[in-house]
Amino acid sequence: MTGTTAHPLPHHREDGPADAPPLILGPSLGTSLAVWEPQMAALTRQFRVVRWDLPGHGGTPYDVLPGRTDGTAGTDGTARADGTARADGTAPTEGTAHTVADLAALVLALADSLGIDRFAYAGISLGGAVGAWLAVHHPERIASLALVCSSARFGEPEGWHERAALVREQGMAAVAETTPGRWFTPAFVGTPEARDLLDGLRTVAPEGYAACCDALATYDLRGDLGRIGAPTLVVAGRDDPATPPAHARELADGIPGASLTELAGAAHLANAERPAQVLAALLGHLAAHPADGGATDDRTRHVAGTTVRRAVLGDAHVDHATARTTAFTAVFQDFITRYAWGEIWTRPGLSRHTRSCITITALVARGHHEELELHLRAALRNGLTAEDIQEVLLQSAVYCGVPAANSAFALADRVIAEHREGK
Repeated sequence: MTGTTAHPLPHHREDGPADAPPLILGPSLGTSLAVWEPQMAALTRQFRVVRWDLPGHGGTPYDVLPGRTDGTAGTDGTARADGTARADGTAPTEGTAHTVADLAALVLALADSLGIDRFAYAGISLGGAVGAWLAVHHPERIASLALVCSSARFGEPEGWHERAALVREQGMAAVAETTPGRWFTPAFVGTPEARDLLDGLRTVAPEGYAACCDALATYDLRGDLGRIGAPTLVVAGRDDPATPPAHARELADGIPGASLTELAGAAHLANAERPAQVLAALLGHLAAHPADGGATDDRTRHVAGTTVRRAVLGDAHVDHATARTTAFTAVFQDFITRYAWGEIWTRPGLSRHTRSCITITALVARGHHEELELHLRAALRNGLTAEDIQEVLLQSAVYCGVPAANSAFALADRVIAEHREGK
């Protein structure tokens, strides 16, 4: 492990089995570790989950990184506030602002303090930028990476400097009114979940929020995306005005082998607005790329398959299928869990969204209506909209036959209606 334990530690929380694979979760600007709460029940069944707060957010003091104000050394080779030279020998600049590298140093110090050497990392927006920076500069620490509504560059620096100055002068109320439109779609703004997150924004220390704005202003990883070797999942909200889908596509195109999942009906805090879909994508990614190096035996494949099967089909279905397993059918249940779910559905080459489209088409063609109903429900869990399913069935009508598509449309109409009613 690197020698980073001299750094102050951010406020954090640890959940899940102590001997499970470690997963560190990073928050977005203006939120605390509570932003990940919708996914925690499922993640802590299989992972040692560590969540942390940004400076001035949640339980972390705003001055957790004093190096930029009291003259102690920074971590990324940029100028020090005390006038000492950069790591590359160039001249310093007075009053250098905080950087994403400084936030990454907090994460490494936290991991070291917990005895965690190599870990999976998932982060939202700024939290994702921290993970991407670590994957570039400390690849030996990152087993896998998930970037949710994040970017390689978060816009022009001037806008972030202006927001930082505004908050320093007028407090958090200055940004509280405009944040709902960035974080959520109009349909989600009035929900209790949205209100809780917005209430949390108002408790953020202005100086901590401004320091994070400074970090976002200088962040630009576009030229380094090709250096990320960790298996990477990129998740985007199609209605995200802060980091639009184009930002996610730039990440996915620039990071070798990265997969991309776009979620309809989700803005910037997609994991709050579409919790099941983000969880499904994340569990599948983590199962395919575990911290211990991969599914190398039948037992590991079975564990990975069970994880993805539950994420796609839901706990209720899997529990029901397990309860009905007999001595005669057990061998088949083991087979489909290991092979279909543990080897095929966990492969990184196709997104969960695309796999659902392909599966629906195949089941329409073969007329397997019971399985089709199951996978229509799974498709909705994977983020497909009614409109997406409609397009898949129209395509199937052309290539699989009108009678087959007619039956599929009737079945899908019922499934979608029940989904909307919460059944």
